[in-house]
Amino acid sequence: MKNCVIIPAYNEAGRIEQVVKTVLEAGFDVLVVNDGSKDDTHFVLSVLPIIYLEHPVNQGQGAALRTGTLAARELGYESVVHFDADGQHQTADITRLLEVLHNDFDAAFGSRFMGLNSDLPGKKKVILNLARIFSRFVLQLRFTDPQSGLRAFKLSVYDQLEWQKNDFQHCSEILGQVMKNKIKFKEIPVQIIYDEYAVSKVVKPKMSLGWKLIINKIFDWL
Repeated sequence: MKNCVIIPAYNEAGRIEQVVKTVLEAGFDVLVVNDGSKDDTHFVLSVLPIIYLEHPVNQGQGAALRTGTLAARELGYESVVHFDADGQHQTADITRLLEVLHNDFDAAFGSRFMGLNSDLPGKKKVILNLARIFSRFVLQLRFTDPQSGLRAFKLSVYDQLEWQKNDFQHCSEILGQVMKNKIKFKEIPVQIIYDEYAVSKVVKPKMSLGWKLIINKIFDWL
């Protein structure tokens, strides 16, 4: 199976080179979508042997991943892995996610809540646990880590997964499509590393995101 690791990047000049080199050294093809960065992300990536795409203006992580995934399909890849640019995700988990796809599953999701210690920052741990409760009882998404950005799936099911949200809502949207279309999936435990750089890149939660999800769910019920 021809695989591609897709990395969305927004103002990641301080870490992206290290992350990409680690993934390349592990033997994977890398496609980076520079999502309108205003720092030196473009220049850092220009010397690396990767597939490089760029949004002229920032559109959001969901949009960057959609651009990268569509490009990977056009380039003939059979599966993709979504991987963060800030060093939180571990390269070894790419292999573990792809092994799930080789074992007759169409999608695989990394979970921070299945036994491995991810050393979550205090506030983030509270927020993620609230997100789990919200996703389970309001959105009816019975996943252990509904906001995980570490995932892999076969491109043969992309049309069933295709997400429209450009921001972080795409995480819940993808899971909703998995359930709706009865896509065969598996969650696996992964370890996420929150060092000083990664913590500094954490997007501060906005209450508006929760309200957007609630409103979207209400419209689904109508």
